[in-house]
Amino acid sequence: MKQMMIYNTLSRKKEPFVPVHEGKCGIYACGPTVYNYFHIGNARPFIIFDTLRRFMKHLGYDVTFVQNFTDIDDKMIKRANEEGTTVEAVAEKYIAEYFKDAEAIGVQKADVHPRATKHIGEIIGLIKKLEAKGLAYRAENGDVYFDTQAWRSNYGRLIGQDLDDLESGARVEVGDLKRHPMDFALWKAKKPGEPFWKSPWGEGRPGWHIECSAMSMKYLGETFDIHCGGVDLIFPHHENEIAQSEGATGKPFAKYWMHNGHINVDNKKMSKSAGNFFTVRDISKEFDPEVVRMFMLSAQYRSPINFSRDLMEQAKAGLERLYTARNNALFALDHAPERELNDEEKAFIERSKGFMDQFDDAMCDDLNTSEAMGVLFEYVRDMNTALSDAKAPCKAAIEAGLAALNTMASDILGLLMKEADTVPEEIKALVQARVDAKKAKDFAEADRIRNQVLEMGYVIEDTPKGPKVKKA
Repeated sequence: MKQMMIYNTLSRKKEPFVPVHEGKCGIYACGPTVYNYFHIGNARPFIIFDTLRRFMKHLGYDVTFVQNFTDIDDKMIKRANEEGTTVEAVAEKYIAEYFKDAEAIGVQKADVHPRATKHIGEIIGLIKKLEAKGLAYRAENGDVYFDTQAWRSNYGRLIGQDLDDLESGARVEVGDLKRHPMDFALWKAKKPGEPFWKSPWGEGRPGWHIECSAMSMKYLGETFDIHCGGVDLIFPHHENEIAQSEGATGKPFAKYWMHNGHINVDNKKMSKSAGNFFTVRDISKEFDPEVVRMFMLSAQYRSPINFSRDLMEQAKAGLERLYTARNNALFALDHAPERELNDEEKAFIERSKGFMDQFDDAMCDDLNTSEAMGVLFEYVRDMNTALSDAKAPCKAAIEAGLAALNTMASDILGLLMKEADTVPEEIKALVQARVDAKKAKDFAEADRIRNQVLEMGYVIEDTPKGPKVKKA
């Protein structure tokens, strides 16, 4: 098994991946708050950490991938009030829409998709542990807070600042009853018109940070391998997760922390007020959602990435090159002879193995999809030449070429999601009729059929192996 190197936000350096349990890999990825369709900023971590999961499986790890849904918070309550419905109804609606858009960009379902409201018991149990250890206190209004002063020597490790520096820039909200500026809510007392659950501290609902700690530890254990999300979650969300989780268990929480960089739109920060805020659903009206995935994988995940239509067009062109290479190889396979590999074909297969090795090396270097993509396109150029019509390759050579392409592009990067185009029987019959017309030297009829097929949305390309048909 190749050695995976991961840039760990906690240590600020690349580290070799050594799993908590040999041969296994537990990954927790922060999922969406389900009050709307997800935007392109959300799409980046969804795509990146889906690719991480795919690659760890490729390396041979038994992966458990957990991605949560936050289905209770202020935004959820606001949306429910706006739509004149319940928070639960809003959650059900947008979880269903999440799965539609996630599938469109090639993001596979997690092994577990826990919801905060389905884990109230675990959340209460975790808060009780913190309370018993003197790390949580109940305010006068019924809110329960984590006491950062009682954890001050350990707080700020992920962001790389100590508590004094963090407190100096913090502001206390009006009406806030916490003892210290950096203390954060574990449990929020009930307010009129809000959903609530019973607890030892009165009726209320969980704070945001405690949800992820309770759910990740339930499904992955008190210490697990990789916790990931956007760079905007480092502080306070992930910092607070570490504090409350390690405070409750006395054990290390996640070994490795992976954070993807920001996404800008036309070199400006994405925001609704700037008018450059796009959901994946919006973009899908102009570009195939698979192009979004291609675009996101074109940069190394920790670097900022700039979204623009020019860059999306480049991603679209690159994706079309991959599809063309696959379609040409599949066409060649249908007409290839069954024979032994010749020396040139054996050399191509050996080169394929070399390309796959380079691809794996790039991905092992902190999931460097940009470099891996470069290797993939080098391979495609080589494959196009090696399997060209002029060389009349045998089936075994083409099958080996397609296997390497599918492993890199499909299995790991999650591209080439669409099946090869199937030509309708009606079109096939017309193509054969054209072949017969050409044999009879009725070229006028052959031209008429070609034009008819074109009007039906297909192009006929004549090759030495016969006509190749594809969508116009």
